[in-house]
Amino acid sequence: MSQLYNAFTLFLSLLVEAFPFLLLGVLLSSSLLLLIDEEKLIEILPKNPFLGALAGSCIGFLFPVCECGNVPVARRLLMKGIPTSTAIGFLLAAPTINPIVVWSTWIAFRGQPEIVIFRIIFSLTIAVIMGCVFSVQKDPRPLLQPFLSKRVTKLLHQTSKKNLSVQKGLRQDSLTLLQSGTFLLDKPGKPLSIGDMAASPTALSTDLASNLSQRLQLISDNIIQELRELGGMLILGSAIAASLQVFVPREIILSLGQGTISSIIAMMLLAAIVSICSTVDSFFALSFASTFTTSSLLAFLVFGPMIDIKAIGLMLSIFKPRMLIYLFVLIAQLTFILALNHSYFF
Repeated sequence: MSQLYNAFTLFLSLLVEAFPFLLLGVLLSSSLLLLIDEEKLIEILPKNPFLGALAGSCIGFLFPVCECGNVPVARRLLMKGIPTSTAIGFLLAAPTINPIVVWSTWIAFRGQPEIVIFRIIFSLTIAVIMGCVFSVQKDPRPLLQPFLSKRVTKLLHQTSKKNLSVQKGLRQDSLTLLQSGTFLLDKPGKPLSIGDMAASPTALSTDLASNLSQRLQLISDNIIQELRELGGMLILGSAIAASLQVFVPREIILSLGQGTISSIIAMMLLAAIVSICSTVDSFFALSFASTFTTSSLLAFLVFGPMIDIKAIGLMLSIFKPRMLIYLFVLIAQLTFILALNHSYFF
């Protein structure tokens, strides 16, 4: 009975810790509906897979979210039509490559600044490599969940129609997902040009108010929908993580902390099981500094924010299970190789 009580306590603690960051990510993703023009976004981002993955990885400095909050943002970016390499780069790097996590890691390991540096380097390296790997898949739809795949299909169809209309010299309205710039939403699916209304200031102000109201309603609906979908995934992932922490004896993992290779594997397993938020995981890792090697601590700090049970549950709202298996295996291999090289050369 005490184990069930401990599991429930851990489950609640994971939810309390993660939900504010999930909410932050949902708010950021919903704000993209109002702040970002998908056409301009696609034009600005590099088309080269390497540069696109690098740009996506560095977006974390602009969106300081952990592995709970980055999923809704990444999903919204994919729905905007950005390249897969950029979305994956952001998804994997944002939980680590952001000012909040860098600062917390520096506070925890103030006496070992190399841990902060190598955590950033290793996370950025893995995110860029993974972005380049999956950029080979030119059409991302086979990797995405059905509803996202349909959204991308619709987006591609709209873009194709627009290009065809431009070639024919016809006037083409902007995408209906987000009307911005020189167009206002007059009625659903019917954009209204600001230029056409310049002669009537009263009508223009009325339509501006109507447009703002529609956008705020769209943002509100999006927040409710994403919290409903991702909240369920977060609850499921937190429940699994809490159960494993209680019912799998930690001594089994700690007994592996003495060897170079076994300590790295043990800390990677611990990172996946514990599912602690990236903003505070450095303080958790610090408690193992006297038992485990520095390389294994790096493996924990790099692998955990990218792949843990809680994050996998959230990622299922974006990718199909097969895609997550590829991600898990490749990221685990890259983390192990980088940590092992660190143990031999540093």
